Amino acid sequence: MATPAEILALGRARGRENQLPYAGALTPQEAYALLQGDPAAKLVDVRTNAERDWVGRVDIPASQHAAVQWSVYPGGVPNQDFLPQLSQIADRNNVLLFLCRSGVRSRHSAKLATEHGYVNCFDILQGFEGEKDADGHRKTVDGWCHAGLPWVGA
Repeated sequence: MATPAEILALGRARGRENQLPYAGALTPQEAYALLQGDPAAKLVDVRTNAERDWVGRVDIPASQHAAVQWSVYPGGVPNQDFLPQLSQIADRNNVLLFLCRSGVRSRHSAKLATEHGYVNCFDILQGFEGEKDADGHRKTVDGWCHAGLPWVGA
């Protein structure tokens, strides 16, 4: 099993390779392994409260998990308090692993946080539910759930 430093180095290398505007990107499996090895790392779930309530949420220690909505339901309007809420749960030097449904809002969140001085922002690739399969269903192709990582249903 890779050490937290090795996992972060892999994520940073992926960030450089893809010219990401934040520290890097991790697969769900890498993110989970990092959380297991680094109790100071924090997963920031940027999905709406409704998504977490209706679809499910990661099942990791509360000390390593926080919810800060990127947009609010209903309406999908941007959460104007995103940065102030982030500052309530994380220090600018914490390793932050941003998670959304499929990996789009998490990228935006990591970028915005980086632009505001958070230096260790990582996107969790594929998100919680992953991409849709040929039938339009999620959780069957990739993502946190498909990888068999701990989560609880709605």
